[in-house]
Amino acid sequence: MSHTSLQSLASPSHDADHHLLSPRVALRDAPWLAAVADRTLDVLAGHALLHRIPAGGMLFEQAETPTFAQILVAGSVELLGVRGKDETRIERVYPIDLLLPAAVLTRQPYLLRARVLDEAHLLMIQADVFLRAVAQDHTLCLAVLACQAAQFRRQVKQAKNVRLRSAEERVGCYLLRLHEDAPPGVPARLPLNKRQIAAELGMTRETFSRTLGAIARHGLRIDGETVIVDNPVAAHARFILDPLIDGAEPIQPLATKGTEG
Repeated sequence: MSHTSLQSLASPSHDADHHLLSPRVALRDAPWLAAVADRTLDVLAGHALLHRIPAGGMLFEQAETPTFAQILVAGSVELLGVRGKDETRIERVYPIDLLLPAAVLTRQPYLLRARVLDEAHLLMIQADVFLRAVAQDHTLCLAVLACQAAQFRRQVKQAKNVRLRSAEERVGCYLLRLHEDAPPGVPARLPLNKRQIAAELGMTRETFSRTLGAIARHGLRIDGETVIVDNPVAAHARFILDPLIDGAEPIQPLATKGTEG
């Protein structure tokens, strides 16, 4: 993907797709870009396009050098470490976020493979244009810094989750958080299939299945795709949610005084 030209991506099959916004609208709708000057967003949009990739599509391979800065607008992408034929899930990325901006900012090869899980809409900005804009626009620089900070904190939380909790605790806390995040009166449902959840929790599909049986004795189980809490007291006593592991990490740029001059 990173070697594909803008001309080949801007084909009628993509441009005519009414599900895709314009690049300028996509930039406007990114909350963490809200404070960036219009003229900067106009420049980025003028050297960008929106591209839709189906589930299973490969965005880039590790060791490729990026030619685009890629913003995930819709769908989801998994980042994978690869060694020979082996893959390991490092992170699942959700909108609206930058995909591995460190590689773009340093002009270094990607350290991970990126593969689409749910059909993805990507805003692709020419890397050299993106780099110049980051260097010239202080507010954009702070927004990108905020993306990097949120990504770093997510990685630390994931490392703590895998290394400090047993498989049973990881599964129990994952399901309990789904239950607590669901709207009142609405049953929580699994957002991913069980293989994907297992990968996200750093375990095999078989370990995940065995663990589901173990946590049922603590009043927490899955019925089909629905999370059931039979005994809230027992579930909360065994699976203690920790904001320093389980908390969300929104992208929050530092506030700036006024607009770039």
